[in-house]
Amino acid sequence: EVQLQASGGGLVQAGGSLRLSCAASGISFDDYAIAWFRQAPGEERKVVSCISSGDGGPKYYPDSVQGRFIISSDNAKNRVYLQMNSVKSEDTAVYYCAAQKSPWCVRGDIMYAYWGQGTQVTVSS
Repeated sequence: EVQLQASGGGLVQAGGSLRLSCAASGISFDDYAIAWFRQAPGEERKVVSCISSGDGGPKYYPDSVQGRFIISSDNAKNRVYLQMNSVKSEDTAVYYCAAQKSPWCVRGDIMYAYWGQGTQVTVSS
Protein backbone atom coordinates (compact mmCIF):
# COMPACT_ATOMS: atom_id res chain seq x y z
CA GLU A 1 0.00 0.00 0.00
CA VAL A 2 1.33 3.40 -0.96
CA GLN A 3 1.31 5.96 1.84
CA LEU A 4 2.62 9.51 1.96
CA GLN A 5 2.76 11.74 5.02
CA ALA A 6 3.76 15.40 5.00
CA SER A 7 5.03 17.09 8.14
CA GLY A 8 7.10 20.04 9.31
CA GLY A 9 4.68 22.90 8.78
CA GLY A 10 4.10 25.65 11.27
CA LEU A 11 4.32 29.37 11.90
CA VAL A 12 7.41 31.16 10.61
CA GLN A 13 8.41 34.81 10.32
CA ALA A 14 8.86 36.38 6.90
CA GLY A 15 12.47 35.95 5.82
CA GLY A 16 12.89 32.82 7.91
CA SER A 17 13.31 29.18 6.96
CA LEU A 18 11.35 25.99 7.34
CA ARG A 19 11.91 22.39 6.24
CA LEU A 20 9.04 20.16 5.23
CA SER A 21 9.34 16.39 5.11
CA CYS A 22 7.43 13.75 3.14
CA ALA A 23 7.67 10.18 4.42
CA ALA A 24 6.80 7.55 1.83
CA SER A 25 6.13 3.84 1.93
CA GLY A 26 5.23 1.34 -0.77
CA ILE A 27 7.22 3.09 -3.51
CA SER A 28 10.78 3.36 -4.73
CA PHE A 29 12.06 6.87 -5.37
CA ASP A 30 14.08 5.50 -8.27
CA ASP A 31 10.83 4.88 -10.16
CA TYR A 32 8.63 7.78 -9.05
CA ALA A 33 8.34 11.49 -9.46
CA ILE A 34 7.69 13.20 -6.12
CA ALA A 35 6.21 16.69 -6.04
CA TRP A 36 5.27 19.33 -3.53
CA PHE A 37 2.05 21.26 -4.12
CA ARG A 38 0.48 24.07 -2.17
CA GLN A 39 -2.99 25.53 -1.93
CA ALA A 40 -3.99 28.80 -0.32
CA PRO A 41 -7.62 29.60 0.56
CA GLY A 42 -9.55 30.49 -2.58
CA GLU A 43 -6.61 29.55 -4.81
CA GLU A 44 -5.90 26.62 -7.10
CA ARG A 45 -3.46 23.93 -6.08
CA LYS A 46 -0.08 24.69 -7.63
CA VAL A 47 3.18 22.78 -7.90
CA VAL A 48 6.13 24.28 -6.03
CA SER A 49 8.77 21.63 -6.74
CA CYS A 50 9.34 18.19 -8.20
CA ILE A 51 12.10 15.60 -8.18
CA SER A 52 12.43 12.34 -10.11
CA SER A 53 14.79 9.35 -10.03
CA GLY A 54 16.06 10.12 -6.55
CA ASP A 55 18.19 13.00 -5.35
CA GLY A 56 20.41 12.92 -8.42
CA GLY A 57 17.49 13.24 -10.80
CA PRO A 58 16.14 16.35 -12.50
CA LYS A 59 14.33 18.96 -10.41
CA TYR A 60 11.73 21.58 -11.20
CA TYR A 61 10.87 24.88 -9.53
CA PRO A 62 8.37 27.49 -10.69
CA ASP A 63 9.45 31.12 -10.85
CA SER A 64 7.59 31.89 -7.62
CA VAL A 65 10.03 29.82 -5.52
CA GLN A 66 13.13 29.67 -7.74
CA GLY A 67 16.24 30.43 -5.72
CA ARG A 68 14.42 30.14 -2.38
CA PHE A 69 13.18 26.54 -2.15
CA ILE A 70 15.28 23.38 -2.49
CA ILE A 71 13.92 19.87 -2.95
CA SER A 72 16.00 16.85 -1.98
CA SER A 73 15.51 13.17 -1.22
CA ASP A 74 17.02 10.53 1.01
CA ASN A 75 16.30 7.28 -0.80
CA ALA A 76 17.53 5.09 2.07
CA LYS A 77 15.01 6.71 4.41
CA ASN A 78 12.27 7.06 1.78
CA ARG A 79 11.93 10.75 2.52
CA VAL A 80 11.67 13.86 0.38
CA TYR A 81 12.35 17.29 1.84
CA LEU A 82 11.44 20.81 0.88
CA GLN A 83 13.79 23.40 2.33
CA MET A 84 12.01 26.75 2.32
CA ASN A 85 14.28 29.77 2.66
CA SER A 86 13.54 33.50 2.67
CA VAL A 87 9.84 32.78 3.06
CA LYS A 88 7.28 35.39 2.05
CA SER A 89 3.68 36.01 3.02
CA GLU A 90 2.53 34.55 -0.30
CA ASP A 91 4.07 31.21 0.74
CA THR A 92 1.28 30.77 3.29
CA ALA A 93 -0.67 27.67 2.23
CA VAL A 94 -1.36 24.03 2.94
CA TYR A 95 1.51 22.02 1.48
CA TYR A 96 1.05 18.51 0.09
CA CYS A 97 3.42 15.87 -1.21
CA ALA A 98 2.35 13.68 -4.10
CA ALA A 99 3.80 10.76 -6.06
CA GLN A 100 3.40 9.39 -9.56
CA LYS A 101 5.22 6.49 -11.19
CA SER A 102 7.18 8.29 -13.87
CA PRO A 103 10.81 8.75 -14.89
CA TRP A 104 10.13 12.46 -15.39
CA CYS A 105 8.70 15.25 -13.31
CA VAL A 106 5.12 16.16 -14.19
CA ARG A 107 3.59 19.45 -13.11
CA GLY A 108 -0.17 18.97 -13.12
CA ASP A 109 -1.87 17.77 -9.95
CA ILE A 110 -4.30 15.64 -11.97
CA MET A 111 -1.35 13.51 -13.07
CA TYR A 112 -0.47 12.32 -9.55
CA ALA A 113 -1.98 9.11 -8.25
CA TYR A 114 -0.92 9.30 -4.60
CA TRP A 115 -1.27 12.13 -2.10
CA GLY A 116 -0.33 12.71 1.49
CA GLN A 117 -2.09 14.73 4.15
CA GLY A 118 -1.34 18.42 3.96
CA THR A 119 0.73 20.40 6.42
CA GLN A 120 -0.05 24.06 7.12
CA VAL A 121 2.62 26.71 6.62
CA THR A 122 1.83 30.20 7.86
CA VAL A 123 4.21 33.10 7.27
CA SER A 124 3.81 36.10 9.54
CA SER A 125 5.10 39.59 8.89
